[in-house]
Amino acid sequence: MFRKKECVAMLLAGGQGSRLYALTEKTAKPAVSFGGKYRIIDFPLSNCINSGVDTVGVLTQYQPLVLNDYIGNGLPWDLDRANGGVKILPPYQGKNGADWYRGTANAIYQNMEFIKLYDPDYVLILSGDHIYSMDYAAMLDYHKKMNADCTIAVIEVPMEEASRFGILSTEEDGKIYKFSEKPKKPDSNKASMGIYIFNKDKLFEYLCADASDPDSANDFGKNIIPAMLSAGERMYAYPFAGYWKDVGTIDSLWEANMDLLGESPALSLNDEGWRIYSRHGASSPQFVGEDAKVVNSSVTQGCEIHGTVRNSVIGSGVRIMKGAVVEDSVIFDNVVIGEGAAVRYCMLDSSVTVGKGASVGVARDTACGITVLGNGVSVPEHAVIGDNAMISEWKGE
Repeated sequence: MFRKKECVAMLLAGGQGSRLYALTEKTAKPAVSFGGKYRIIDFPLSNCINSGVDTVGVLTQYQPLVLNDYIGNGLPWDLDRANGGVKILPPYQGKNGADWYRGTANAIYQNMEFIKLYDPDYVLILSGDHIYSMDYAAMLDYHKKMNADCTIAVIEVPMEEASRFGILSTEEDGKIYKFSEKPKKPDSNKASMGIYIFNKDKLFEYLCADASDPDSANDFGKNIIPAMLSAGERMYAYPFAGYWKDVGTIDSLWEANMDLLGESPALSLNDEGWRIYSRHGASSPQFVGEDAKVVNSSVTQGCEIHGTVRNSVIGSGVRIMKGAVVEDSVIFDNVVIGEGAAVRYCMLDSSVTVGKGASVGVARDTACGITVLGNGVSVPEHAVIGDNAMISEWKGE
């Protein structure tokens, strides 16, 4: 028997993540590593349990195996509940046949039966590719206070960047009167964060209407939100002023990792009052050799450092050998960087091996772009890989 829940969260985690190139060829974007010991999906899941939302449906589709295995029964996030907890929701065979999720709205539409099991008053819609800490309970309180049908979390962005986002225009009390998806000439800098709270019955009404429209893209930003605005529904913007970054591109993912560094980092993950949980298991302490140098870097447990590391984020189980140099880079788990090798302005996925004396990437101040090596790539000794390379398998000589 399912007990009624006030609010159920639906986490959209099925996107292909094509702008992350080699990092998402074998895994879903929300399962991509972050900050040495986390994955992107740790952030919305941790936000849910910290906010008192204990029922989360995770909608998967593209390359879900790693993500499904990582989430497991939800224990690391205290989401292993007999009633509620975290549930993986892939596309499934229905009475009319199997159907891939055709858009964000269609993904929720196909899982309305899951939501109905808990008869919630409210449905929280989340994306699986953002790095942030946010109290959804405070947003829900605001939603109730404003007697809203839909509340959209917004963050102010620089006006010159506003055309990259869904932009909201609001009255002084926060009521939304206009929504523009990536406008060429934005008249506001209030950007949608892709975080929505809906009254369940109102959400279902618009999802059903959208599903019956053959011309719809079945998308919240393109279809559901504009339809509700046109119909005069009560829609409000919930202002958020903390750290938030969409890490859907190589550059933004690299930047978010770099935001962890420095004496006063833009992003701190050390708030014991709002922990970010992960499945990262305890391992041996990091070992830093006598000749090693570690400057302005984050080095996770289980690493072995004999070379030089500057301005970098190093995952667990990484071995950086004598004479090797790693600068301005993000290194995922279980990477080996051989003696005398140089890795600069790079992102290296898990289990990459860089051979002795090899050179990958170039100095940040001269680079055109970040060099990325996909999972398991093995770079031979003394090989040279320049800037802005995207390599999912080694095809060099």
